Amino acid sequence: MQLEKFSYDNKIVRDFGIATIVWGIIGMTVGLLVAMQLFKPEMNMGNQYTTFGRIRPLHTNAVIFAFVGNAIFMGVYYSLQRLLKARMFSTALSKIHFWGWQLIIVSAVITLPLGFTSSHEYAELEWPIDIAITVIWVVFGINMFGTIFKRRERHLYVAIWFYIATFVTIAVLHIVNSFQLPISFLKSYYVFAGVQDALVQWWYGHNAVAFFLTTPYLGMMYYFLPKMANRPVYSYKLSILHFWSLIFIYIWAGPHHLLYTSLPGWAQSLGVAFSIMLIAPSWGGMINGLLTLRGAWDKVREDVTL
Repeated sequence: MQLEKFSYDNKIVRDFGIATIVWGIIGMTVGLLVAMQLFKPEMNMGNQYTTFGRIRPLHTNAVIFAFVGNAIFMGVYYSLQRLLKARMFSTALSKIHFWGWQLIIVSAVITLPLGFTSSHEYAELEWPIDIAITVIWVVFGINMFGTIFKRRERHLYVAIWFYIATFVTIAVLHIVNSFQLPISFLKSYYVFAGVQDALVQWWYGHNAVAFFLTTPYLGMMYYFLPKMANRPVYSYKLSILHFWSLIFIYIWAGPHHLLYTSLPGWAQSLGVAFSIMLIAPSWGGMINGLLTLRGAWDKVREDVTL
């Protein structure tokens, strides 16, 4: 029997980790300036480029897609390799993903203060940057699925299910919410209008929170929490139930952002009903995480990572 040797790509993990720290500091500093303008408007420095309307979307994009986004990729690249017992499919694609994502963030830092915006929350970036996001997201997907296909570990742990759901759903959300008619290099108009535009926007906005800010971190919870506590996950069956119920229910809850508007009443009611149903997967995941720590609460007091 031949001994097989391989190594993990930890450099890409470190790179995304450094980017997380840098963009976190920048994003939160901009957020502080935005907050100060609420009680002291002259903190806009008398400059159109630092007014509330221009740097507030810069703050949200920096914190969500730069700070949290880089942290997601750091966690995924670290845990995916270890769960699959395989190095990332392509080191070159990893580098393209990293530098492409940073360039997208820099383009947001430049264009948003200059006033180039689509005016849609969490989707303010104009069409050339939307295309760049699509390309880099596909690069990430090829790298992830390529690693899955060449894995040494046959079983796909539930954390990877959450990563796959993140990739697939964000791709659909981004593409549909970016249906625009470009009229110049940095100006476009949405294909949807009126209440249809509002519904598509908050279907995107709500599920950007669900599948960019929630599912990847739940996947990381299922990997890192048992590892740090040195305990098996409390219930693997519950984790599977947690996954499928969250994936099915979360996608329908967007209309709760449009209550008491011109959106049809049945659509508002649908959003509210599914929002209430979200209690089940939310509590299911929380219970699974907390009960994984049974017998390890002393570590929670002493171990800063927990």
